[in-house]
Amino acid sequence: MKKRHSGLIALVVIVIIVIGGLVGFIHQRTTQQNKVVRLGLVGTDSQPVWNNVRQRLKKQGITIKYVTFNDYVQPDVALKEGKIDMHSCLTRYYFDSYNKREHAHLTSIGNTVISPLGVYSKKYQNIKDLPDGVTVAIPNEPTTLGRGLNVLQSAGLIKVKKSSGIKPSLNDITSNPKNLKFKEVDPATAARALNSVDASIINGNYAEAANLNPKKDAIYLEPVNQKAKPYVNIIAVQAKNKDNKTYKKVVEAYQTEATKKAIEKTYHGSEVAAWPIFGKN
Repeated sequence: MKKRHSGLIALVVIVIIVIGGLVGFIHQRTTQQNKVVRLGLVGTDSQPVWNNVRQRLKKQGITIKYVTFNDYVQPDVALKEGKIDMHSCLTRYYFDSYNKREHAHLTSIGNTVISPLGVYSKKYQNIKDLPDGVTVAIPNEPTTLGRGLNVLQSAGLIKVKKSSGIKPSLNDITSNPKNLKFKEVDPATAARALNSVDASIINGNYAEAANLNPKKDAIYLEPVNQKAKPYVNIIAVQAKNKDNKTYKKVVEAYQTEATKKAIEKTYHGSEVAAWPIFGKN
């Protein structure tokens, strides 16, 4: 009886050890699979689209944790310092400028959206209707000002020096046959300026905030072609993490038809899915 009792105890001990091992193994696998990715965003404008992506990633064991910033400087700094794992809020041009200037060793791993500049007017229905001598409000931020001038050039209203590239200034205008007058304004006030000027060049996000629908209300929209590639928004990580499998899954989940539909539903044309036009990265 004692031997049988001892054997039973030994069997119970073995079962407990096996079960304990299985529980530990399952816990370890679950921990490994539930990856938390700290994603930097500016404000909350892009969260509706990312919420769509986040729900799908959760099924893959990846949790996206938002880290929000109030300006476009801090995301690169936080990524460089390792306070976030990736960010998705900056244009390629702005990102590359910071990366080069600060020797930050950051890199892009995926294209997200592009926000076309639009020309809006309460007085005229088509950009061709603008008469001589009208006043056009243009964002005073140097990069956006240059971009705005290139938009007017693409519309056939002005010409700028070829050597000025993507960042011409008002001094680089070489031809202005309609004698357009320019009023420099803060980008955030370009929509309000519509009440005091003949036309205004407005960033997509500010147009959306002012309840302007780019597809319906703009009298001219920036052509979304390869010349606009510097203005594509990207997903960025530290260069050493460019091949991180989890981060690649985040990009793959973003660059889907489901996300494209969420972008269209959320932004009504003020932002456009970039990867079908410019490639995945």
